[in-house]
Amino acid sequence: MTLPIKIGLTGGIGCGKTTVLQHFQQMGVPCFVADTVAATYYDDPLFVEEVVRLMGSQVLKADGTVDKKAIANMVFSDRALLLQLNALVHPRVMEDFQQWCSRQQAPYVLFESAIIYEYHLDRFLDKIIVVYLEKEERIQRLLLRDHATREMLEARMRNQLSAEEKLDRGDYVILNYEGNPRQRQVSYVDQAITNTIPSA
Repeated sequence: MTLPIKIGLTGGIGCGKTTVLQHFQQMGVPCFVADTVAATYYDDPLFVEEVVRLMGSQVLKADGTVDKKAIANMVFSDRALLLQLNALVHPRVMEDFQQWCSRQQAPYVLFESAIIYEYHLDRFLDKIIVVYLEKEERIQRLLLRDHATREMLEARMRNQLSAEEKLDRGDYVILNYEGNPRQRQVSYVDQAITNTIPSA
C-alpha cells in the first residue's frame, strides 16, 4: 500500500463537512479542499477562456474577471451544463491532488469534496468518510447560513446523490447531529484508518 493513504471526505451540502475537516486538521492530518483549489483556476486566463467558450461571455464581469455567481446560477438550473463545467474542473483538481499527495509525509491525507461519488472521484481514493445529517436539518442550517430560498437549496441538493445513498456507500461515517460528540467520532475514524496502515 502506497503512502500516504488517500481518504475522501464527503457528504451532502449543509452536512457540516467543513467542521469535521477542521477536527482532522487540528489532529495534524493534511487536508486538500477541492473547492478551494478549483476556485484558483478562475485566475488562470487559459481556464477562463475555456469557461467562456462553454458558457458564453455573460459569465464575465465588466472588468473581464469571472462572475462566479452568474456561473452558479446557470449551472444549478442546467444539469448538462454543470456536468460540462465539472468535466473542465475535475481532471485539473485530481492532477493537483496527486502532485500534492506526493509532497506529503503523513500516513494518510484527506481529499474533501461534496461530489466525490457523483463524479466517480472515489476511484482515485482508498477509502471514503461520509458526514451525514438528514435533509431537513441540513436545509434549516443552510437557510440560516446562505440566506437562500428553500427552492434554491432543494435544487442544489438534486444535483447530488441523496445523503442516504452516500451513507450506504461510505467506508466510515460521522453522524453530525447536535449533541453527538463529533470530536470523539473523528478520533475513532482516525484510529480506524491508522489501524489499516501497515507498520514500516
